Amino acid sequence: MASIDIAPGAGTGAHPPGPIQRVTLLASLGWFAAVAILLFWQDLTFQPLVRELALVWGAVGGVLVVLGLGGNRLGRVGRWTAQRAPWLLAIGIGAAIWTVLTAKTGILPQPFFPTPQAMLEVFIYDWPKILHSTSFSVWLLAKGFFFGAVAGFLIGVGMGWSRAVSYWATPLLRYVGPLPATAWLPLAFFIFPSSGSASVFLIAFSTAFPVAVLTWSGIASVNRDYYEIARTLGASPLFLILRVAVPAALPHVFVGLFMGLSTSFAVLVVAEMLGVEAGLGWYLQWAQGWAAYANMYAALFVMAAMCSGLITLLFRIRDRVLVWQKGVVRW
Repeated sequence: MASIDIAPGAGTGAHPPGPIQRVTLLASLGWFAAVAILLFWQDLTFQPLVRELALVWGAVGGVLVVLGLGGNRLGRVGRWTAQRAPWLLAIGIGAAIWTVLTAKTGILPQPFFPTPQAMLEVFIYDWPKILHSTSFSVWLLAKGFFFGAVAGFLIGVGMGWSRAVSYWATPLLRYVGPLPATAWLPLAFFIFPSSGSASVFLIAFSTAFPVAVLTWSGIASVNRDYYEIARTLGASPLFLILRVAVPAALPHVFVGLFMGLSTSFAVLVVAEMLGVEAGLGWYLQWAQGWAAYANMYAALFVMAAMCSGLITLLFRIRDRVLVWQKGVVRW
């Protein structure tokens, strides 16, 4: 009786393994090229942690080799890598160019433009101070953003729902709201008992204005037919606000929250530079005072990562609350 060879996975509904990811493999070559430049091109001056940095970059390249060979067989990780492979390649090339322009040729003079080795040295030896400053900034931003978001939301709901509230609040919002929060720095540090509480007020002030305006716009733009239908079913005014107006206005509210988060982060850095004894803004000011440019760039890198992470978290919350809008705006 003749035998029949059946290919693996045939008839079982299984998909054949995906091909290798050539761009990911190319990205690994970019990182390996950066390692070669780091090790075999002589530095103009002594640089610390050269071998350690080469080990880190080589590990990144090795991981990319594994991911590139695994391809789509790695599931979600493989899809994530395939989507971001061009950026991974660009970052590897950027690391190589950074090394050449600073440590190898001096086109970007030191110490104004630190080398990658100097940046690694900052994160290795000064991480306790950076971690403390980051945690302080996150906590200060969280308090100010929370109070500002709550106040702005309540003001926006009141203005959108009540003509009386809108009559009295609109002039204040129109003339006081657009003023930059940093303009209130001298008055805030004079009125409030501590620099921390003054910073919380300034962050809350910068957050409240966009949240109030967008919430007001969202409440005012709700279709009036929704209210009429709910009233015919016996809905109370509180029900109309909480179950009709606010849910319909949530897309506008989240836009206001995104805008408030961006402005509050800028105010946070300025407030920490001027009056707070900790935080990333304080760390940046301290590094500038000592001409520690590598520490300054490290603080800027942490600030960017912190801001991006908080915005990503806010997007995740929005996708959970507004599941019907998921994927309309990406971050």
